[in-house]
Amino acid sequence: MRDNYYFIEKLRSLGLRPTKQRVRICKVLFDRNDTFHFTIYELANLLKLKSKEKISLATLYNTVHAFKKKGYLKEISINSDKSYFDTNISDHHHFFNESTNELIDLTDKDFDNIKLKKSLPGKKIKSLEILVKVANNN
Repeated sequence: MRDNYYFIEKLRSLGLRPTKQRVRICKVLFDRNDTFHFTIYELANLLKLKSKEKISLATLYNTVHAFKKKGYLKEISINSDKSYFDTNISDHHHFFNESTNELIDLTDKDFDNIKLKKSLPGKKIKSLEILVKVANNN
C-alpha cells in the first residue's frame, strides 16, 4: 500500500489542491492491485462506506474528470446517460452485463483477430475497443 505522499503528488500533478477528500478519492481509485470500474454514484457510495466524512458529488465529479483529462482514468460510455470509469487505461475490450450493471475486462486472448473493412478518409484509427453488452437469461 502506498503512503499519502504518493497521492498528494498525483493530485498536485493535476493542478488540484490535495484536500483530505481528494486524497481519499485518490486512495480508493489507485491504492489497489486490480482494475477498478465504477460510476460516480458507485464511487460515492463506496467512499461513504469507508468513512463518515462526507464528500460532495461536485468534488467527486470534478476530481474524477480531472484524472480522466490527465489520462489516469478511462471513461466507457454505456449509453447516453451512463458512463463507467476504468483505472486500466490501456486499450482493451469489455463485457457489460445489463442485468447486473457489471463491467468486465476482456483481454486479447478473449478475441480472435479483429479486422475493420472500412476507414474514414482523412482519419487515422487511434484505438479499437469493443463493448459487448450481455444480459442474464431469465
